[in-house]
Order: sequence, then structure tokens, then C-alpha cells
Amino acid sequence: MEKNTRMGTNRTGVDMAPMLSKEMARGARELTPAQQADPTAYDSMVQEHVREAGPLGTVPVPGTVRGALKSLLDKATGHNPEVFINKLGERLAYERSGVRFYEAAIRKFEALRDTEAAGFPIDELRHIRNDEEAHFMMLKEVIAGMGADPTAQTPDADVAGVAGMGIGKVLHDPRTSMAQCLEMLLMLELADNDEWQMLITLAEDMGMDEAARFGDALQEEEEHLATVRRLYKDSLIAQASKGAVRH
Repeated sequence: MEKNTRMGTNRTGVDMAPMLSKEMARGARELTPAQQADPTAYDSMVQEHVREAGPLGTVPVPGTVRGALKSLLDKATGHNPEVFINKLGERLAYERSGVRFYEAAIRKFEALRDTEAAGFPIDELRHIRNDEEAHFMMLKEVIAGMGADPTAQTPDADVAGVAGMGIGKVLHDPRTSMAQCLEMLLMLELADNDEWQMLITLAEDMGMDEAARFGDALQEEEEHLATVRRLYKDSLIAQASKGAVRH
């Protein structure tokens, strides 16, 4: 059984100290003002900040003549190429993070080979990690081919980086278990699949030839999702079976 599913000295619940919990509840009642605070002022302040805030970032201007000409052509045909570049930048950042996340999981599982990860098919994670790197390189090539700069961080790439911080923290924490890490990878793959589908939709709408290459990547991502979902389910079932009381 994984270390995080064992009975232990967890003292977070109120049942661990019933007398003290009653005192705490009584103190909360006594110290709570009779008249509740009006949240209207706070809501108004937040809304004002939202209205006055600038953008999280901007899409960089094309760094090459070819990119500038293509941008003008797309504008003339009724498209906004900056939307596509923004999402390409996001996928690039996401795939790069995916490589790092899978590497973190692989290191974790290799360390647990003799305990909870005994018999775990780590090679399946290595295969996914390699696919993520290939997707990153493909996206880098597509962005450069459009005359854009693949090293620039677009606004949605920034958001993807912030959103992934929690996943990274779980994977790199030495205390987290195999199942907890697999759950993070499942979250990663669920979002990854939907975003590739959205990128294909944008590419098709703009008449981009890259839609077919994105479709190949999506097919591989669907395989990743099925693999991680199976590994996560198997991990939980194995824990439950080992922990069950047998008669």
C-alpha cells in the first residue's frame, strides 16, 4: 500500500480533540460580530481593479519580413493571426512543461521501484515523454515557419505556465505517492487533448496546412490519455485490493 493511504497520526480532524473542538466552536460564535460584514465594498473594489487592469501580456509582433507580410495577408482575408500565434505559443509552453513533468514522474517512480512502484511500466511514461518533446519541436518549427518567434512568451503561454505550477509542485514533492502523481498526469493529459483539438479548429478555420500535423499530434495525445488513465486506475485498484480485509 502507498505511504499516503496508510492509517497514521493525522490530527487534522475535530474528532481528534472533541473537547477542544467544542471550545473552538464556542469561541467562534462568541467572537463573531452580531452584524455580518457587507461584502459590497470588497466586491466593488475587485470589480474596479478588473476593469482598470491591463492585459496579462501581448502577442509579439513578427520578427521577420516574411512574418509581417503573412500577418498583413491574414488581416486582409479577415483573420486575426495573433490569436493563432497566441495559442501556438501556449501549446509550445505546455508541451515543454509536459516533458519536464513526465521526467519528474519517471524519477519519482524509479526511486519507488522497490516499494509501491514495483512492476510499474515506467517505459510507458518514457514513451509519452518522448512524444511530448517531439510535439514541442514540431510546434517550434511551425511557429518559426510563420515568421513568428518561438522563444517569445505569449499571454496564453504565461497562463499555462502559472496553471501548471501546482502540477509541478505535486510531482516534485518527495512525499507524494505514485497515485497522486498519476492523477496530476491525468489532469495534464485531459487539458492537453482539448487544447490540441482547439488548435486544429483554429488552423482549419485559417486554412493552415499544419492542421494535418496537429491531427497526428492529437492522435498521440489521445493514446497518452488512455495510457495514463489506465495506469492511474490500476494503481488505485491495487491499493484498494491490498488494503481490503479478507475473511
